[in-house]
Amino acid sequence: MANYHYDEAGNMAAYFVISVLVIILLPVTFPLDSGCQCTPCVQRRADVRRHQRGSLLRPKFTRKALLITVGWGSSAHTEVENKVYNPFEILEISTGTTEKAIKSHPDKVKATINETLEDITNRFVDFTKAYKSLTDETIRRNWELFRHPDGQQEVSMGIALLKWVIEGKNIIWVLGVYGILFGGALLTLVGRWWFGNRQKTKDGINTKIAAAFFKARTDNSGMKEVIGALGQAYRWETTWAGTAVGLEELEEQIDEKMGDRWREVKDLVAPGGKCEWTEQRALVLLYAHFLRLNIGDGALKQEQTRLLLQAPMLLNALLGISAARSWLSPTLMVMRLPAYITQALLPGKTVAPQAQLPGFDGDADASEGKDLVSFILRLEDEGDIRKTEARKTLEGWSWLDVVDMSFKVIGERLVTPSSIVFLLVKLRLRRPLQSDAPSSVSEKSAKAIREDKEKDDKFLNRRRDAEDIEVATPAWAHAPHWPGLRKPGWLLVLADDKSNRIVVPPMKISDVPASSPGKERDYRSYKLQFQAPPTFLIPEENLLAGQMAAMRGGTVKRTAAPEESEDESLTDEEQHYDDSSESTIYY
Repeated sequence: MANYHYDEAGNMAAYFVISVLVIILLPVTFPLDSGCQCTPCVQRRADVRRHQRGSLLRPKFTRKALLITVGWGSSAHTEVENKVYNPFEILEISTGTTEKAIKSHPDKVKATINETLEDITNRFVDFTKAYKSLTDETIRRNWELFRHPDGQQEVSMGIALLKWVIEGKNIIWVLGVYGILFGGALLTLVGRWWFGNRQKTKDGINTKIAAAFFKARTDNSGMKEVIGALGQAYRWETTWAGTAVGLEELEEQIDEKMGDRWREVKDLVAPGGKCEWTEQRALVLLYAHFLRLNIGDGALKQEQTRLLLQAPMLLNALLGISAARSWLSPTLMVMRLPAYITQALLPGKTVAPQAQLPGFDGDADASEGKDLVSFILRLEDEGDIRKTEARKTLEGWSWLDVVDMSFKVIGERLVTPSSIVFLLVKLRLRRPLQSDAPSSVSEKSAKAIREDKEKDDKFLNRRRDAEDIEVATPAWAHAPHWPGLRKPGWLLVLADDKSNRIVVPPMKISDVPASSPGKERDYRSYKLQFQAPPTFLIPEENLLAGQMAAMRGGTVKRTAAPEESEDESLTDEEQHYDDSSESTIYY
């Protein structure tokens, strides 16, 4: 019969805690360090980790470091007291000792220092029981079958809860801990969450920033307006603690490089270019990053780092506001701006692809590097010293390859009006220097196409927007100018460029698999869901269908008004000439 009891020694609780800690600590302690192997990226990753760890004299205790230290410390000092009964260990002899040697082993218990009579008696009982377990035939058989000299024992289930927790004498301490956790800590967390959310939106930005984003944007906002909105946001988001040492010199360099464009940006932030101190400071640091200007002051460099790391959160909120109003033009500008910030390139300017390679800047000629592979081969032929780092960068580079894109309706062969339509997109990553050509959908056999169709149908019937496949841990993106580690990601949006309207809001895409020519399905499927219009024909407004659609708020085709004659009155002779001409043409 099973016997349930509380875990007095804490062994069951220790097993549970250690199992959970190992699952969490191993991935956190040994993260994968994969990414671009060019020298600037390797140095950037080393600088980021050095900044996170701090120095020997001023170490930084981050949440991750605290978790690793406390977790491994708890695992290392956890003692497990339950042991398997082993008579050889009790007698202090080797496991392979013969029965004759066991019988000749001395069976006397000698007293040691600071040992009581009770301890000697208990040790003598254990010693005698172990001796008989190896010499007596019946007891030895019990030990060999049940691992205990007394035979089969009761099944004991230890509850993973320490016994002292439920003892009556400790009830005050237990209730005190519960009171602190639920009466103090929980109320504090709820209060901070409640009063903090009153000033924050769901995207985590200040409500004043969201209001400024909402009022300032129009349906035709371009890249300059988006950057101006981003500069306005730092009025409420960032508290500047550093000095202005070197800021004026940076602004002079920016003004020298950009000229009138710099004044236009300042005019967009504030009329007349009279920006507030925080806005001007943010714009200077932001454009110093775009132009890859060197900042000598350490405090100013740290402020620029904080400013850049806040930009993704602000742009995400701005993207949500633009997408909520179904504006295509500003949404595309917001979607493209993170790439300019990550690679430190000036937005709104035609940039050469090789400007992202080590040793090249934003002033590189765009006509020379349209094909990066040919560009690197030309560098190697010319013996350029930048060829090695450029090749390292391109070896770790990947571009997005669209395998297939189609509109699907579950259970239908064609897209029907008012149906739920899925935009099915199949994507994979392909390296520029990849020699093997990836497989194409049209090259597959009929059986493989049928299996892919079945998998697509199963995916469309699921709730997730991305297909469930085994994807390797993505490598860090090539971003030597970004003050952190960044994984590659893309945004997928469905829109109508003719009407400048968004049909489906942007969806973030990540964890795209790399192209593998040996696999039959080396891509990942993503889907966007929307409802088809009630009809694909736009009725004219002078018809009954057009009038009904106009009353419902739908789209109608306007009829062209009849053109009036330049001369309203005609003589009889002219009228006769026109009639005869019309008849002749008709004939």
